[in-house]
Amino acid sequence: MTGFFGIGASGVGIEITLMRLQIAQLQRQRQGLKLVALASAPMPEGYVEDGLIVDREGVGELIKNLMQEHRIKAKRAALAIPSHRAVTRIVQLPAELDDVELRENVENEQAALFLPYPREEADLDFQKLGLSRTEDDQELVEVLLAATRKETTDSYMEAVQAAGLTVRSVETTGFALLRTLREQLRQTFTEREAAAIVDIGYDNTEISIVVDGVPKFARDVPIGVLEMQNAVSRAASMPVSRNPNWAQTVSVPEEGDATSPTNRPGIALVRVLQELADELRRSIDFYRDQPDSVEVVQILLAGPGAAIGQLDEYMSHRLGIAASCVDPIRILNLEVTQEIPAAERPGLGVVLGLALREV
Repeated sequence: MTGFFGIGASGVGIEITLMRLQIAQLQRQRQGLKLVALASAPMPEGYVEDGLIVDREGVGELIKNLMQEHRIKAKRAALAIPSHRAVTRIVQLPAELDDVELRENVENEQAALFLPYPREEADLDFQKLGLSRTEDDQELVEVLLAATRKETTDSYMEAVQAAGLTVRSVETTGFALLRTLREQLRQTFTEREAAAIVDIGYDNTEISIVVDGVPKFARDVPIGVLEMQNAVSRAASMPVSRNPNWAQTVSVPEEGDATSPTNRPGIALVRVLQELADELRRSIDFYRDQPDSVEVVQILLAGPGAAIGQLDEYMSHRLGIAASCVDPIRILNLEVTQEIPAAERPGLGVVLGLALREV
């Protein structure tokens, strides 16, 4: 593992989730970046559970077959571990520490403070962010720490190695998504404005409050596409099927339909979305209560759940903050050789962020 914050070389980005496997490959050209390969396949049930790869050989075979089917040639890969399987913190340390002293401080003193498990069971990395000063004029350096249990890291690495690939980097899904959105964040928001990034996955939602490209607050909410799908299926008296594209087939009902007794599936969907919106509101309120907080001016919706029709309008109305669905293809100004439907694009943020490491 080269680290959560390292720089990769030419290869592919691989996103492994509960419901879907995605592989992307980018190529740098004179005028920018070209998406030379994008492939996905449903993830069989039981291969991944709660962000941990259970069947490593099975996932490795799935990766190998998908690359062969789409004629993707690469020897290296960048991976992402779900953020809810990781621990991240921002700490402030004396700026006079040299690189060796800083690493010793992080790996020993800081790790003991923020890790919920023994240091020897963790893979840990850190990145210096910038300098600040205290009221008594002491210079400090902000450091972003990230760690996962070795068993989690190993499960992803071994699955990809089983496909015959070399793992060049491992990071969290939140960091990969931030890489994709970095230019949009820089161009759209000032240093005194924050964006709430809401990555709606299959089994959970990752909420990050980002200022100047740096996550100042992050939490995971156990609400995802599967809970929405289950609620709608039960309300319609239908069996639940494993469909990774389910969110692309539904829309938030209009206000009148959302309360109509005859629209039980719509009511069920709105109830779950209300719960998610309330959790997002609590996260924003908690961040606002911090002494160094700035105004949250926009909500950016990403992940497979962002494909739900009218979700941006619903969140804007519910929370009173402008919300929009991200389009990584447009944000990265990618040249594409295949048509990618608008509904699929919000779910590409992580895999394209991984591919950026390998370009």
